[in-house]
Amino acid sequence: MFPIRDSKTSGSFPFINLAIIAFNIYVFGLEILAPNSQLFVSQYALIPAQVTLFNPNTWKPFLTSMFLHAGFLHILSNMWFLWIFGDNVEAKIGHIKYFLFYIFCGVMASLAQYIFITDSVLPMIGASGAIAGVLGAYLKFFPKNSVDTLVPVFGLPLIIAIPASVMLIYWFFIQAFSGFASVVAATTSVGGIAYLAHAGGFATGYLSSPSFFWQKSR
Repeated sequence: MFPIRDSKTSGSFPFINLAIIAFNIYVFGLEILAPNSQLFVSQYALIPAQVTLFNPNTWKPFLTSMFLHAGFLHILSNMWFLWIFGDNVEAKIGHIKYFLFYIFCGVMASLAQYIFITDSVLPMIGASGAIAGVLGAYLKFFPKNSVDTLVPVFGLPLIIAIPASVMLIYWFFIQAFSGFASVVAATTSVGGIAYLAHAGGFATGYLSSPSFFWQKSR
């Protein structure tokens, strides 16, 4: 299932969401134009084996890794999800708090993956964990919204309006199941995808978003 648009506009200009998208694109440009893109990635990616939780000097990749991407399809799909769901969440909790919320979810998502693969030397990159947090918040605040979704039916692509709660809960359980399957199989990822980061980010967003909203309403 691939979302096309949601049924409810935010009602305010999502300048933080757009700024995050723009910054991701900017960093991706630096990445692909770097003389040595692999070196560029290794400098800012989260490589679990190089991180020590008791050494703050090794924590920076938890932040920088969420602005790197593995290719055009990776960044396009991530930014598309952020474009569709981020504006409503930003309008709900406020612009500055949305930025802090996004970063918080991204860090917690990476941590959720890291604790299962602390010895891995494979780089973890991408905004997927932070965006998963945005999806979790969207489910918390807008479960009754509908999402026009591209669904293959008997091999034909059809656009069907699906409740946000159905689509996002389905997405979460797929990520969680795939993530724990990868741990049981003693692999760091399935198909190069950090499923536990997705599930961890989503759970973080769902559980923590009311706290950000509560602070706004005080």
